[in-house]
Amino acid sequence: MAIQYDSETALLVVDVQNDFADPNGSLYVQGGEDVVPVINAEIAAARSAGAHVVYTADWHPESTPHFARDGGVWPVHCVGDTWGAAFHPNLIVDGPVVRKGTGGEDGYSGFSVRDPESEQVAATGLADQLERWGVKTIVVCGLATDYCIKATSLDGTAGGYNVVVLAAGVRAVNLEPGDGDRALAEIFAAGCQIVEAT
Repeated sequence: MAIQYDSETALLVVDVQNDFADPNGSLYVQGGEDVVPVINAEIAAARSAGAHVVYTADWHPESTPHFARDGGVWPVHCVGDTWGAAFHPNLIVDGPVVRKGTGGEDGYSGFSVRDPESEQVAATGLADQLERWGVKTIVVCGLATDYCIKATSLDGTAGGYNVVVLAAGVRAVNLEPGDGDRALAEIFAAGCQIVEAT
């Protein structure tokens, strides 16, 4: 199936930031840099068809329960206004950016953040932005398959969107071997479509 972009479709570029997409990043996703040209081609296709493009970005404070040194599971990453939080330099950035985790929350989904202590969930601005555009379908790509791609896709389909995941434009952390494949299976089972590329 080819992706059909139109004015009711948004390409959602998830967390293609240096800490994930650069081999020198603190939470480098193996092959993360390889998604950049794939995503750039999708951005061009989306724009030429009158579709929307929106980006998400982890944007953490210096100290948060999300980080291992503060009781969480992850190394320090994507601290706001640092090199690690910046988008990969080769990524075309042409649209609004939704920052997540700015208050120290876990920010796996582009749609919501969760306080790691109180478990309270709050919305990001993504759904509001998509509603303003009249979006019905979201095409999800970026990093990483088994965390932010999975959470964003599942939240998207739960929110009533048609969700398409661009398999060529995602890569997995794979803390455990096969995590990425299991995530794609879960995404598919939830009713999302998975396609290779446009």
